[in-house]
Amino acid sequence: MNRTWFDWRTGVVVLAFAATACLPWFVSGYWLGVLTISSYVAVYAMAWDLLFGYGGEVNFGPTFLIGLGAYGAGMSNTFLGWPVWVSIPVGTLAAVIGGLALVGPALRLKGPYFGLVTLVAVLLLSQVINMFAGYTGGEIGLALRDILTISSTGNFYYAFGLMTITALVLRILVRSPLGLILEASGQDTTATEALGFSVTKFKILAFVISAFFSGLAGAMTVFYFGTASPGTVVAVAVTIQIIIATIIGGRRSIIGSILGAVFLIVAGEFLRPVGQLSSTLVAVLALLVLVFAPNGFISVFGARRERKA
Repeated sequence: MNRTWFDWRTGVVVLAFAATACLPWFVSGYWLGVLTISSYVAVYAMAWDLLFGYGGEVNFGPTFLIGLGAYGAGMSNTFLGWPVWVSIPVGTLAAVIGGLALVGPALRLKGPYFGLVTLVAVLLLSQVINMFAGYTGGEIGLALRDILTISSTGNFYYAFGLMTITALVLRILVRSPLGLILEASGQDTTATEALGFSVTKFKILAFVISAFFSGLAGAMTVFYFGTASPGTVVAVAVTIQIIIATIIGGRRSIIGSILGAVFLIVAGEFLRPVGQLSSTLVAVLALLVLVFAPNGFISVFGARRERKA
């Protein structure tokens, strides 16, 4: 029975991705832009959930990794004149190195202290950006020499392609022995260590993988906007957006993170005519989802699975 359910759900997901890939033929450039941003936020959410949902570590600093990727790529392009497809790997590498530098000391702390360290890292990065405004552009932002493409369709496919690849890689990862051990460590660290597994090693690896995809998405995001600014890649508001997207979509769910990100961004666009009230209305919608579906959108399918089991 579970095998049938799995095949049915997988088929629906494949059809949904295929239908989404055909959207450029049916929707305007404006909505392609909205879906492009949704795809990047979905990558952020999936990468963040790897450590939170599976590893059990509350990371309040996803934008530290995103910001390093964004500014590493942006400054390479602006000051060194490196092309986009060289600058993006540089930004990704910056995020991975920064993630390694952060996670070692942070994982020595337990409970909320790990989250506090990651949050402080974001605040420090924001301060550094402002202090070295001559190089980073400060609050105004850093203008890049190049962009990915001027085509809304091309930008959509870059973002959608990254989201799809991220989803596939993370799905394979979480279903591998590495993912199972990581999930076990998130649920019971003591029992996992008693079985002979190094919990710290697996969580560091998960953090590095999260940093890779976060940095890569951050680097591509700034080449989509044509500028790197704290408000789009480093601000605490972006962190909150990522966390809400993951939780309302469904913790420990690749597809759930995507659904949550699309819901937040698209709902925000639909409510844009009401002005600043839109943020409040989106928050209320998210709260209603949590009240009526505490485990997120994906729990609808999870409940069906349990009934069939």
